[in-house]
Amino acid sequence: MVNFWCERAWLPDGLAERVLVRVENGLISSVSTVDTIPLGVRRLHGVVLPGFANAHSHAFHRALRGRTHDGGGTFWTWREGMYALASRLTPKSYYRLARAVYAEMALAGVSCVGEFHYLHDRSNEFGHALREAASDAGIRLTLLDTCYLSGGIDTPLNEVQQRFSDGNAEAWAVRVAELSDDPVMRVGAAIHSVRAVPRSELSVVASAFPDKPLHVHLSEQPAENEACMNAYGLTPTELLSEEGALSTRTTAVHATHLTTHDIALLGESGTGACFCPTTEADLADGIGPARELANAESPLSLGSDQHAVIDPLLEARALEHNERLRTGERGRFSPSELLSALTNHAALGWPEAGSISVGAPADLVAVSLRSARTAGSLPSQVMLSATASDVDTVVVGGRVVASGGRHETLGDVGALLAEAIEELWA
Repeated sequence: MVNFWCERAWLPDGLAERVLVRVENGLISSVSTVDTIPLGVRRLHGVVLPGFANAHSHAFHRALRGRTHDGGGTFWTWREGMYALASRLTPKSYYRLARAVYAEMALAGVSCVGEFHYLHDRSNEFGHALREAASDAGIRLTLLDTCYLSGGIDTPLNEVQQRFSDGNAEAWAVRVAELSDDPVMRVGAAIHSVRAVPRSELSVVASAFPDKPLHVHLSEQPAENEACMNAYGLTPTELLSEEGALSTRTTAVHATHLTTHDIALLGESGTGACFCPTTEADLADGIGPARELANAESPLSLGSDQHAVIDPLLEARALEHNERLRTGERGRFSPSELLSALTNHAALGWPEAGSISVGAPADLVAVSLRSARTAGSLPSQVMLSATASDVDTVVVGGRVVASGGRHETLGDVGALLAEAIEELWA
């Protein structure tokens, strides 16, 4: 197993220079500062960060990039194009697409992805395809198998949505129980939304796998809040709270349109919040109360969601920039807070990952300080200047998976993406 010398590395106590990271069986066995670079190590220049966690992904949405901007519209009109794409997918075509998408993530520094997976056709074929795709791309996967039962509150499923549904929560739980963890994949659960899971089924999903992560789309659109209030007299957050779905293992995705009481409920329960700033901008969702949630002690994470962009560094910077736009204040999040959100693997059920420390998986992301974007930046503020284009080397579990903008085993990721996407739209 290769050891790594880092020009600078972001350790749990902050930035350090000339750091030697030794690796055994894919885990970090020691971290030390050295005056002399040992022979046989791989040198990582710039700033080395822990591997990034992409806490919210819909891999198949990547095939919509650059294809949804004719005629404007809303989230709801965009969704029709998404359904049209979903109807075309087979396990084989989804494997090829997801392999390329996860490889694109690897180039950007992602070492683990949370796949919010609802395209399951009452079987686990698509889930197995996603596992193989992640393995080929060299990253870890949390398969957040999603319960999806209705087309809206008191609304039946449409034709395409039928393939997302297991019929009821009990049948969903039986199917998900057939999946198992392995070194590449851990299994989690998800409530698609309070629109797609009736109130009577929420507690079944929430309690089905008590030791697994539980994710849920929450208050992404005002229409969801209005429908929930009209049906139940509760906000979506209040409804989830009453049905036992909020906890330290829960992550609320988007959490955009929240009341003060919603924020308190999320914080008091230890529920995390996953922001997807580039998607929330692309879909005109709005800007959520990230600082207020962090202040309420709701752990933050980041996702690329529909993959209008796959750039974790950009997502982290947008978290701060959105706060500036929302409040008129700068410095709402420190660089270390942005890094914590960027590397929140605990939200995906991998709490041992996300730091450069002994016992953690050897996940390292070397970010150049000599590009046209980062030259002159303080190393401690690289999250506020770098993009995925500045990621030079990516190590997952002690193995180099990407270097110099090229995937070590899959090669030209752009060609892989083009081939997979062209096949779907042919």
